[in-house]
Amino acid sequence: MNEPLTDAERQTLLRLARSAIEAALKGGPPPKADLRSMPPALKENGASFVTLTMDGDLRGCIGALEAHQPLAQDVCEHAVAAAFQDPRFPPVEGDELARIRIEISRLTAPRPLEYTNSEELLAMLRPHIDGVILKDGYRRATFLPQVWEKIPDAVEFLDHLCQKMGAHANLWRTKTLQVLTYQVEDFHELN
Repeated sequence: MNEPLTDAERQTLLRLARSAIEAALKGGPPPKADLRSMPPALKENGASFVTLTMDGDLRGCIGALEAHQPLAQDVCEHAVAAAFQDPRFPPVEGDELARIRIEISRLTAPRPLEYTNSEELLAMLRPHIDGVILKDGYRRATFLPQVWEKIPDAVEFLDHLCQKMGAHANLWRTKTLQVLTYQVEDFHELN
């Protein structure tokens, strides 16, 4: 992610995300993004998360932490996955779509955060800037930077992230975990 997306590129991705969900609701395959007609930034490999909210509450959120396909296609796939495959929620129903707001987060490449103890880790985190990935063996979990809005305290943030990973909340205090950080460019539909 070198340059921020233009307003037109952002609107294109938001339209693609909504179209992909609409197609899936009708039982069809998600549309393939026509990369020939896309601007270069949407053709480049990119990592994204698509977050769905309904009436201000989370309704689904799925994404990738590493870029492995064109950004436009990544957004389409994650929009459908957020609507129908987030295990925390039942699949989106057709009558909900009009109330759903789509937010897209375009991620930078994750970078390892080297630290020696839990106090140092707390001091190195940048609330409201960094998304955080915790890894412990086969387990891993992430919170986008937007989660800092709901969990502004770094201790509580890491506690919840450990629980999301399926570990005890205090694991980050007692064990040196693999920690990576990333930033996002996020944008959403205006209702």
